Amino acid sequence: MKQFIQFKKQRELGEMISDVFAFLRNEYKPFFALILQITLPYLILFFVGLGFMLYSFGDLTSVLEGASTFDTEEMGFLTLGISILVLVIAGIMVYALAYSATLHYVKSYTENNGTINTSQVKTEVKNTFWSFIGLSILKGLALFVGFMLCFLPGVYLVVPMAVVFCIMIFENKSVMDAFSDSFKFVKDEWWMSFLTLFVVTLLIGVIGFVLNLPATIYTYIKMGIFSGEFNPEANPLAVYKDPIYIILNLVSYAFKFFLNFITIIVTIFIYYNINEKKNHTGTFEQIDSLGNTQQ
Repeated sequence: MKQFIQFKKQRELGEMISDVFAFLRNEYKPFFALILQITLPYLILFFVGLGFMLYSFGDLTSVLEGASTFDTEEMGFLTLGISILVLVIAGIMVYALAYSATLHYVKSYTENNGTINTSQVKTEVKNTFWSFIGLSILKGLALFVGFMLCFLPGVYLVVPMAVVFCIMIFENKSVMDAFSDSFKFVKDEWWMSFLTLFVVTLLIGVIGFVLNLPATIYTYIKMGIFSGEFNPEANPLAVYKDPIYIILNLVSYAFKFFLNFITIIVTIFIYYNINEKKNHTGTFEQIDSLGNTQQ
């Protein structure tokens, strides 16, 4: 029997990170199966766009080397532009759907003591899709403006923007209410939340670096750096047209897609940790549950 992970409780940093992996270890089959059911069409579109974008970068080698005609050069830039557009649109769709599906999965998990109502999760993801898109844009603009103003405002905004989706879904609030309430919500809990996000981001960054190594090593091999045959006049963009390099990058991005769920689930634990300190929701529910059991 799978262990039920109680989200509605206070946690320290170490316990929070360990419980993220405990939750994924217990739920990885139904969780990722549902995520793929919801995001797969857009995920495929994203990777197709990514593959074409990498290959289109390789076409720029002809431009740099002066070996292209006007028509082929124009077509290369057109292909690159279309692939980037597809990549951005599909990326936004995947981000919104994956984030929404994760939150609604956890919501169903906590409300039903570990049992997932799959049809309800899919329905709620569909119903809140445009709210997620709107809040994603608002969140992105806030972070962009914050970092542009002097960097430090952007750093401060990282924490409230990390829990803003949780507030919208778990408290059934509108986009604007969730956005404004996020600042009050993290008050007095900013430093601990920021430290948690920093440690997790560092961990994900290290894993992401390791995932990039195969493509990086292959690039160095192709450039002759390891064999001592390095040609400084060779065009470094030529590797982008190499099918093996493209495949290695696609595999790396696929693993990074699944890594992102660690960060999402950490933000959920951060939300419940703060909510429990402020409102004691989980404690009151346990007391009510004990009272009902005794009756």
